[in-house]
Amino acid sequence: MMRTRPLKVALLGCGVVGSEVARIMTTHADDLAARIGAPVELAGVAVRRPDKVREGIPAELITTDATALVKRGDIDVVVEVIGGIEPARSLITTAFEHGASVVSANKALLAQDGAGLHAIAEEQNKDLYYEAAVAGAIPLVRPLRESLAGDKVNRVLGIVNGTTNFILDKMDSTGAGYQEALDEATALGYAEADPTADVEGFDAAAKAAILAGIAFHTRVRLDDVYREGMTEVTAADFASARGMGCTIKLLAICERAADGESVTARVHPAMIPLTHPLASVRGAYNAVFVESDAAGQLMFYGPGAGGAPTASAVLGDLVAVCRNRLSGATGPGDSAYTRLPVSPMGEVVTRYHISLDVADKPGVLAQVATVFAEHGVSIDTVRQQGKDGEASLVVVTHHASDASLNGTVEALRSLDTVRGVASIMRVEGE
Repeated sequence: MMRTRPLKVALLGCGVVGSEVARIMTTHADDLAARIGAPVELAGVAVRRPDKVREGIPAELITTDATALVKRGDIDVVVEVIGGIEPARSLITTAFEHGASVVSANKALLAQDGAGLHAIAEEQNKDLYYEAAVAGAIPLVRPLRESLAGDKVNRVLGIVNGTTNFILDKMDSTGAGYQEALDEATALGYAEADPTADVEGFDAAAKAAILAGIAFHTRVRLDDVYREGMTEVTAADFASARGMGCTIKLLAICERAADGESVTARVHPAMIPLTHPLASVRGAYNAVFVESDAAGQLMFYGPGAGGAPTASAVLGDLVAVCRNRLSGATGPGDSAYTRLPVSPMGEVVTRYHISLDVADKPGVLAQVATVFAEHGVSIDTVRQQGKDGEASLVVVTHHASDASLNGTVEALRSLDTVRGVASIMRVEGE
């Protein structure tokens, strides 16, 4: 039997995502009520610009006093889609303290202080759900928290930013330079006027912190994630990648160490074989590859951003939280029992592609090979081309630590025969 008294929802933010949440709550009201077991009612919408026309939202629901809204006491669920650290953190904390559960899409806040928010939610016996914080419409947080709760996840490898994937895909498919591809992404609305958060990897790093924490049941903060942007990737890098049967993606990589005693989390451009499922992810789409002991290899794919896709994830969480509210229960909370340390990037072991500008004369290859050997870095393949006294030397290594590779590169720069290091890129996804 359906309960007739509605569950009341406060919406913080009514931009691209928030307006879609409000629209779906209105247009799908009957379906949502049937799935939840009670009607859901939009009880208030907090905004910064009250004079803006918001189609479908009654004017009496609009308020600029978000704090008063979450303090009302009759609110069952607060949906936070304003982003940023403050006032979002204070508003979520206040919501918990005044009896509401929370659904959030705030990756930056969760990456910085997810542990603190979970602690308050647990103390107040309330839910904190955030499927929309990681990969838009793609179900990923809940599968990691619930479906794979009985398994051991060893690696999460993914494309978690649609803007960067669009840019790199354009560079690969058309031969465009970075700036040309960025300009097209901006014109199509995929890139913000200031694309720094995307192209420098900040957005992906926040998502990597959240994914690593859930996957490995440990504390991983944004500061723990190594981050490297993609602004230095060139058409020449793509040419080199094609020569190896690879393409280039900006990847979020979260790994459990082979001995199980630590984890790593990093974001950087990497060459990935064309045979890997992630290599075929085109345009502004996202995809995440999960490797676990029992389930093996799983791939999650779909639109990772946009109003409607992100609102879909928010509404999925809203349904789950409302069901919990009706039953008097809470869903899965924070699971950080392993307390594994996060290893620094210098200890990460991977393959490398190094392109050197060298003098075109006998003995250069032997000198370069000696430097690699002295630093304990094993060479997989070497390719050399040159004329008129200048040459390019492309070296692909076997697995080596980041620290040993850095030492190798510094030593190479000291050779008279090495004119410069054109590029260094990691090779992933074997």
